[in-house]
Parts: sequence; structure tokens; C-alpha cells
Amino acid sequence: MTDKVLARLTALKTTPTPKLREQWRQLFDSEPPPFNRQYIESRLAYRIQELAYGGLKPETVRRLEKLGEELDGGRVVVRKRPANDRPVSGTRLIRDYQGVEHCVTVRDDDFEYQGRPYKSLSAIARAITGTQWNGPIFFGLKSGRRA
Repeated sequence: MTDKVLARLTALKTTPTPKLREQWRQLFDSEPPPFNRQYIESRLAYRIQELAYGGLKPETVRRLEKLGEELDGGRVVVRKRPANDRPVSGTRLIRDYQGVEHCVTVRDDDFEYQGRPYKSLSAIARAITGTQWNGPIFFGLKSGRRA
């Protein structure tokens, strides 16, 4: 890895979020998604390396597409579902609230928090805060600002 690429990757951790969003616009030529900072950092890091060293080999892309077809059974509807619709099963959402770290695991049909199943992130946010919250906003999956 060249020093220039390594320096850019290292700088992502300390770059203010508005600057990360600006980098996103430059590198992807689109608006950044309303996801949490960690997601944006990881995608920027990948893109920086992709531009410096090249993307996936064609045979790797074909293999991933084949695996995807095996997973979704060739159902185009599943494939075209918006990526921000719901986090992938197994994803861990971590939120620090009043100095306490709360961890939620996304499952196929629900969410697990402190060993209990919950039907929605909003129910978990309410359990944590004692007040009504939009769960995706509470866990940083949406910005809470109207476009």
C-alpha cells in the first residue's frame, strides 16, 4: 500500500463527518447515504483503494453474482429491494446512550436486544430511553432530516 493511500485511509478516522460526506460526493459522484459514520468511512476506504489499485477481478464479480443468485433463488424482486430497507441479518447496531453502550442484533424477522426479541428498532429505542423514538434514526440508519 502506498504512503499516500495509507495516509488517506488513516485520515478518515479523524475527518469531520461533513468532510466525509464531501469526499463521498467526489468519489462516488452521488449524495452520501443517510447511514452512520462507520458505514461511510468503510465505503470511502474501499473506494479509495479501488481507485488506487483497481476493483474486483471479473471472475470475482461473476462468482459473487452466482452466489447472490443462489441466495435469492434468482428472484429479481429480492435483488431489487432497496439496500436501506433493512440491515442485513447478523448486523450489529451499537448505540451509546447516556454513557451506556447498547447492542442490537438484526435477525431475519426481528431484532434481538439484551437476549429478547423485538419486532422493531423503535420498540428497542423506547425500551432504552423510556420515550418515543424513530428506531432507525435512534440507531443512525436515517438522518432524521427531511430531504
